[in-house]
Amino acid sequence: MPELPEVETVKNGLAPFMDQATISRVILNRENLRFPFPQGFASQLEGQQIGQLRRRAKYLIVPLQSGTNMLAHLGMSGSFKINAELVEGQGRKLVPLAHEKHDHVILEIEHPEKGRVDIIYNDPRRFGYMDLFAEETDCPHFAKMGPEPLGNQFSAQHLADRFLNKKTPIKSALLDQRNVAGLGNIYVCEALFISKIDPTRPVGTLVRADGKPKKQLEVLAPAIVNVLNEAIAAGGSTLKDFKHADGELGYFQHRFKVYGREGETCATPNCGSKIARIVQSGRSTFYCPSCQR
Repeated sequence: MPELPEVETVKNGLAPFMDQATISRVILNRENLRFPFPQGFASQLEGQQIGQLRRRAKYLIVPLQSGTNMLAHLGMSGSFKINAELVEGQGRKLVPLAHEKHDHVILEIEHPEKGRVDIIYNDPRRFGYMDLFAEETDCPHFAKMGPEPLGNQFSAQHLADRFLNKKTPIKSALLDQRNVAGLGNIYVCEALFISKIDPTRPVGTLVRADGKPKKQLEVLAPAIVNVLNEAIAAGGSTLKDFKHADGELGYFQHRFKVYGREGETCATPNCGSKIARIVQSGRSTFYCPSCQR
């Protein structure tokens, strides 16, 4: 499933074509994705000018002039493609794409500089979904969601406040969207390795009696930020289905220290241990038994 860096990459790829464009037509090639489309979905989008695309956790948000926002979740295999007319002297040229079997949603838009653009949502497994909402504070998808790990509200002290006197394993706690929004399996494994924290360690043991974060928690918070930023700079990670809006693939998977490396030698100099895999809450966890304590 695409995680925060992959959705951020998609947002960055779509923004030059969608920001300030007007949606002229919406084509729905089926009645539902993972869930049915909201009533009047197409009519609430058509004729609307798009504001500045943004991301919340693993969701792409398309703000409209009316005050309504379109929300999109990519699920397991969802992706957006850009099908733009060739316009001389106006940025990168994109070869028009033929519509494919799993092109479920097509937004025909008019950009003030780039002209006619089709934004195509393709999803073979249909685990993705789209919705509409007015205020983020009232959107059920964001209810009780924690702060963005790349935002100012995220810190080691925030984690300490959430983890005090808790016995939840740190890996599971970081995947809990109530503690921090947008983190997924890949980048949690990588951040825990960088921080040298055993993924099974109870979170309460990382907090001092006075509620302040212990040193490893102070290392973990910036490690999370750094690994996410590095992944965004690399265009995300391509494992099976993820690719950019322009069809290119992400490359951060070539920098994995532990994820997917079961049985391989630890990357830490002079360690020599083999990367292990365990299952936590139904998800594979990769870590170094020697480095991570």
